[in-house]
Amino acid sequence: MTVKIFDTPEVQDFIKTVAGFDKAGGNDRAKQIVHRLVSDLFKLIDDFDVTEEEYWAGVNLLNALGSQTQFGLLSPGLGFDHFLDMRQDAIDAEAKRTGGTPRTIEGPLYVAGAPEAEGFARMDDGSDPDAEVMWLTGQVRDVDGTPIPGAKVEIWHCNSKGGYSFFDPSQDEYNMRRTIYADSEGRYTARSIIPSGYGVPEGAPTDVVLKSLGRHGERPAHIHYFVSAPGHQHLTTQINLAGDPYTFDDFAFATREELVVPAERIEDPAEIAKRDLDGPFSHVVFNVELAKTEAPELQVRHARPRAKEDEQDLASQLAGTAKV
Repeated sequence: MTVKIFDTPEVQDFIKTVAGFDKAGGNDRAKQIVHRLVSDLFKLIDDFDVTEEEYWAGVNLLNALGSQTQFGLLSPGLGFDHFLDMRQDAIDAEAKRTGGTPRTIEGPLYVAGAPEAEGFARMDDGSDPDAEVMWLTGQVRDVDGTPIPGAKVEIWHCNSKGGYSFFDPSQDEYNMRRTIYADSEGRYTARSIIPSGYGVPEGAPTDVVLKSLGRHGERPAHIHYFVSAPGHQHLTTQINLAGDPYTFDDFAFATREELVVPAERIEDPAEIAKRDLDGPFSHVVFNVELAKTEAPELQVRHARPRAKEDEQDLASQLAGTAKV
């Protein structure tokens, strides 16, 4: 079809009306963003000759994504989460905030309020007896290699079936979720289980979108981290376990070369006995380096809706009341 109406004065004036440019109230930034968004979508409809059937199919898909709370799942799948990381990397580079462990996406499944421990925590509740025991250790240091005592290490991951507690009703509320405060040498240790990779639900709206692009919805086995300490830049990251078939083919684009970590299987009876285990286990080591900063807003995680996190939690972070 050769009909193009986007650039006509009538349509351009209409978009300004849609965005509220002719109204005194509202939020100026919201108006500018909606104007750009509607403009881009109108132009897309014009350029690709989007039919009414295609448009309403898209609306129906958006409704399905919302009703199943899957926007947070589709967002990393379409690269938005990784793009935000790329922008933040560029912002840090421009401000000459260099060094430290690389960031990568948070994902949608963090839950605030996990049980706290000093130095060591057992993360799993023992309800997954067929899973491989994981001994997860590491040290938190600054970019000069100096240990950071008392660093706050928040860790969460799924079980051997790909399910996350809180969102998976079959698990205890904080299963495989812990906050560990590093010891005097900046070290933390957790006993847990090796998580599995997982995929988006078959036939779900996110799956429909990805398959329409010829893509899969699989994630490799991975472990999420928030790491923070006063005077240092908050780190949001995750590690991928080496050897998973999707380690470098993650639908969420969370893999970074520096964050691929091996799980070493330990069968030495002495090492097993030292940890009071019944059999072989896998040892995963992840050391963290935090960049220094004096800016309070960089020392805490960014604000976004999260399960069990409210404004008081965020205010206490910004006030610097986190345990040191």
